Amino acid sequence: MFNNATGFDQIYIACGYTDLRQGIDGLAGMVQNQFHLNPFQNILFLFCGRKTTRIKGLLWEGDGFVLLYKRLEGGRFQWPRSEAEMKEITPKQFRWLTEGLAIEQAKAVKKVSPSRII
Repeated sequence: MFNNATGFDQIYIACGYTDLRQGIDGLAGMVQNQFHLNPFQNILFLFCGRKTTRIKGLLWEGDGFVLLYKRLEGGRFQWPRSEAEMKEITPKQFRWLTEGLAIEQAKAVKKVSPSRII
């Protein structure tokens, strides 16, 4: 379930460290108060603690929240630690993250918009 990002309108990750002892109310409050986003949408919010072997996901399903928890038995998540902000990621970046890769791939071809007509 955690490896499939289809069905979500957006995916956000909380960069930096999150206290994973928090439950649904604490994480939803963080989304609202600290990051000024609405947790009551079809958005997957992801959080990672100091141990990069565990992540939590928060998702509103229309009638209540779902709290997802994943613990890797081998390897670590490549979680961005440099910023204390909520960052939107693409489904491709989500797949990279769940496969243990960094969301910013140095050698990935980035999409660009043409700046002029040839």
